[in-house]
Amino acid sequence: MSKLNRMNARKLFFLAPKVITASFAASTFLCGSANAETKTIAIQRDPLSDRIVSDADIASATSNPSLIERGELHPNVLSQNVTSVSQLSDVRSTDWAFIALQSLVERYGVIAGYPDRTFRGKQALSRYEFAAGLNSALDKINEIISAGLADKVSKEDLATLQKLQTEFAAELATLRGRVDALDAKTVKLEAQQFSTTTKLRGEAIFSLAAASDGSNVPAGSDRTNTVFSYRARLNLDTSFTGKDLLRTRLQASNTQNLIAPALASGNTTRLSFDTGGTTNQFDLNRLYYRFPIGDNFTAYVAPIGQTEDIIDQLNPLTNDGQGTVSRFGRLSPLLRIGSGGSANADGSTGSVAVLGFDWKISPQGNLQVAYSANNAAAASAGGAGGLFGGSTVAIAQLVWKPSEALKLGIAYANSYHQTASLNSGLNQDSITGGTITGTRANTVVGSLVWDITNKITFNTWGSYVFADAVGSSGSTTFTSWATALSFKDVFNEGDLAAIIFGQPLYKNSVSGTATKGVLAANDATPYHLEALYRFRVTKNISITPAVYFVFNPNSDKTNGTATVGIIRTTFTF
Repeated sequence: MSKLNRMNARKLFFLAPKVITASFAASTFLCGSANAETKTIAIQRDPLSDRIVSDADIASATSNPSLIERGELHPNVLSQNVTSVSQLSDVRSTDWAFIALQSLVERYGVIAGYPDRTFRGKQALSRYEFAAGLNSALDKINEIISAGLADKVSKEDLATLQKLQTEFAAELATLRGRVDALDAKTVKLEAQQFSTTTKLRGEAIFSLAAASDGSNVPAGSDRTNTVFSYRARLNLDTSFTGKDLLRTRLQASNTQNLIAPALASGNTTRLSFDTGGTTNQFDLNRLYYRFPIGDNFTAYVAPIGQTEDIIDQLNPLTNDGQGTVSRFGRLSPLLRIGSGGSANADGSTGSVAVLGFDWKISPQGNLQVAYSANNAAAASAGGAGGLFGGSTVAIAQLVWKPSEALKLGIAYANSYHQTASLNSGLNQDSITGGTITGTRANTVVGSLVWDITNKITFNTWGSYVFADAVGSSGSTTFTSWATALSFKDVFNEGDLAAIIFGQPLYKNSVSGTATKGVLAANDATPYHLEALYRFRVTKNISITPAVYFVFNPNSDKTNGTATVGIIRTTFTF
């Protein structure tokens, strides 16, 4: 072959933009070709260094990507398209197909080659590589015909394409099969690709709160307790599959139990985010792993957790940094009893271990089960501690969603507490009378959440707690209920207004040797009324002024109405 013919033969290397990657891979796999010597045939200006870049530079960058990584060449120098077969090199013409396809390519502007205009190989164009170019020509002409421009394609060109397609039918079929397989694998990889990473999420609450008892006190006494406190949380969320979650939470706080002065004790006026801690040191507050088993089952294991992590609270205001500001308005007794307040025989509370699952039994229904042990890591003499021998709670809840706007829940909890109290952190939850060595309780709660509109939600819950004293014949029935109405995006997107009214935990009836104690003469049903408005300052900052009133606090009618005012600022990131 003459030198001129060899030069012309080096002009045809083409790949379709849509199949360029697959065909390059195929050529490397099938031919095992080595990098070819590149000749400089054009120049361009590098936008990074403003210097002239030759094809040799481009070829060097292609085989040595570190030039771009080091900033010696701009990535754009490798993105040029070739519009003419005569610009392509490293391809030899061996038969009629080269001339035929060359003519089609240049007339219809079909093909783009490697950025350095080379095949990067010393061998002639393989039949698979030629089939890739032919496939691109077929696609291009199909586009022209589909656009209603069939008259732009001559009968002679259609006949040539038909002949080429017949000649290379086997290669086209193989190539398209490989491309389809590659596309399918790419889609699968993109869908399944997940990098094991840990994301940091944080929340900080600044709180200025004041509690007043409203009672008659000696002249000159301060009738209001005003506190400025905080709570900070850092969540380290890790996923290994994209569907599971390992959460490690660090928490520091100095927010204590907020008590109106004349009440002296009790949990009536507690804030939703108080921790009782004053150490100002970060402690491990959560450590749990939640993972799916199949499509409808999610398991939960927590050496340090809470039942509320697996049991749906069925309360749109439950978030203590963005929703209710009172402890009462956040969770029903079902979850308060099972959320770490269960004391051990020595009065300590320890860490709470939780095991549970959420099973989607139907498109509308979920069965949620949780078991918590107050001090699972510590065993004591006589088997009184550990996972099963200490204070424990077992909960089952059925959540039913008959429509998008309505969610219903019915739940039951069986608990054992090593003291004469439910240790729920709620108002007046103790049992008195006789020699009591522990408490067994059965709790039933019904809940409803109704989205009246996209921005107005009504929710309510009601509970009964049937508690029996261990060591005596006394028993007590507690009742509690709450109802709330919330409004989203009232003035601005992200704003929230809400009003909550309900009855804190109250000893509804007493039998056996148990009595209501010193409250018997002054017994009265307590009530709670709360109003709040959350302003969304930015996406990550919100300010919530709120006020709530407790009537007959501690179930004693001689106590004045307790009033709590608060400004809560929440930062999230």
